Amino acid sequence: MGSLENGPKDSNKKRIYLNAFDMFTVGHLSFGQWRRPGDRASDKRRDLTYWTDLARLLEQGDINALFIADTYGQYDVYKNSSDTTIVTGAQFPMGDPAVPISAMASVTKNLGFAITTSTTYEAPYTVARRFSTLDHLTKGRVGWNIVTSFKESGAKAIGIEQVDHDKRYVVADEYLRVLYKLWEGSWADDALLEDREHGIYADPKRIKTVNHHGQYFNVEGPHILDPSPQRTPFLFQAGTSPAGIKFGATHSEGIFVSGLSPEILAPRVRAIRAKATELGRDPQSIKIFAVVTPVIGRTHEEAEAKYQEARKYASHEGGLAFWSGNSGIDLGEFDPDTEISESDAKIDGRVHSLVSSLQYRGNDIPKWTPRNIGQQISIGGNGPVPVGTAEEVADELERWVELADLDGFNVGYITTPGTFEEVVNLLVPELRRRGRYTPQGEQGTMRERIFGPGNSKVRSDHPASQYRFDVYDGK
Repeated sequence: MGSLENGPKDSNKKRIYLNAFDMFTVGHLSFGQWRRPGDRASDKRRDLTYWTDLARLLEQGDINALFIADTYGQYDVYKNSSDTTIVTGAQFPMGDPAVPISAMASVTKNLGFAITTSTTYEAPYTVARRFSTLDHLTKGRVGWNIVTSFKESGAKAIGIEQVDHDKRYVVADEYLRVLYKLWEGSWADDALLEDREHGIYADPKRIKTVNHHGQYFNVEGPHILDPSPQRTPFLFQAGTSPAGIKFGATHSEGIFVSGLSPEILAPRVRAIRAKATELGRDPQSIKIFAVVTPVIGRTHEEAEAKYQEARKYASHEGGLAFWSGNSGIDLGEFDPDTEISESDAKIDGRVHSLVSSLQYRGNDIPKWTPRNIGQQISIGGNGPVPVGTAEEVADELERWVELADLDGFNVGYITTPGTFEEVVNLLVPELRRRGRYTPQGEQGTMRERIFGPGNSKVRSDHPASQYRFDVYDGK
C-alpha cells in the first residue's frame, strides 16, 4: 500500500483495539530489516531486556495486548529448499513465545499477552497447565492464539504424519472441548480452601476427575492446577477457510485476519459473523483484528523517507520464501512477471485464505506476479503498509474498520522498537483524540478489557460455558 493523503474524516466512534504483533524471531513480517542500525530483532533470543523494554513501551501506550505469533519447522517450498529462509532469517530461527511472558508481566500491570500454541503438536493436558500457570502469574492477562499447524516441515520435525486441512479442525474441536473440561469443569470455585487452621489445602469433593474418551484424545484426571482468574484464556484464532470459519465462529473470541485490501477481508468477516449467528453466538462478541504495518512520521515527507529507507533493506527473497511457504506455491518456478492463480497451489499444506486472495483483482493491489509479491510481502507480510502522518494512518485504519467491519488491528513492525514507538507516541494519541481508543490506564483481565469489568470468564453463549463445574458431569 502506498502513501496516504486526504483520507476520510468521519467515523462512528467505534473503538479500535490495537495489539502489538511480534514473533520470537529476527524476521517476522518485514524481512531483511534486522540488518539496520538500531533494530533490536536480533536481541529477542539472547537478551530478556528486549521483551521487558517492549512491554513497558506498549503499556505506556495502553496497547491491548502483545500478540506473539509462532510456527514450527521452516519455509522450504521456495526453490524446493529452506536455504533462502535460513539466509534471510525469514521466521527462522524461532524461540518459544511462552518463555518471556512472566518477565514482561512482572514489569507491567495492564498489558495483555497472547501467545500461539498448536493443537497438533502438544497434548491438551500439557497446554491446559501452561495457560493456567500464565493466567495466574499475569493476573488474568493471557490469551491463546489457537493454530492447527500446516507446514509439512513442522510435522516432520515433530515426527508425526501431517493431517489434512479440514480434519485438523475436527481434531482441534475435540481438543478445545477437552481443555474446557479441564479449565471450566474440573475445579469448583470454592475447591481451593487454603485452610491453615485445619490443614486442608483443597477439598477433593469439589474437584472432578475428567474422564474424556473421545475419537482423538483420552484424558483421565483432574486439572493439575486450580482455576486461574479467567479459567479459560481469551481465545484467538486465525483461520478463514470454510473449516477455519466454522471453528473460529464456534470457539474464538478474537479472530486474526490478513489481506492487502479491505475488499478481500470484508466477505470473510461477514462469513464469520454469519456463522457465529447460526451457532447461537452474538456475532459482535467476536472481535476481528487485521494485520497492519504502519510507517508513521510527524510529516508526510518524514514518513515517506522512513518507507524508502525500509525499502533499501527489504529482502524480496525473504518475502518470496515466506509467501511460497504459506501458499504452497513455489514462486521460484515461475517467470517473475507471470501472473499466479489459485490453480497453481498443488498441496494441502498451505494457508487456504492466502491462496484464495489470488482471486482478488482490485485496483489497489498490483497483479499477483512473483516480482510484485516479493516486493509487497517483503515489508508487512500479507497486510497493508500505510505510510503517512498519524492523522493519515488513522484515516486509513478507520476506512478499513468501516469497509471490513473490523474491531482492531495486530500492528506489525518494520523495525523494533522503532515502529512500536511511532504507534505509541504518534498514532495512539491521534486515535484517542478521535474517541476511538481505550481510556488511559485501562485495567482488568484480557477478557474484561474486551467485554467490560466483571467479565473475566467466558460468555454464556460460548461453548466453554457448557462445561462449567455446576453442569459438567465429568465425562
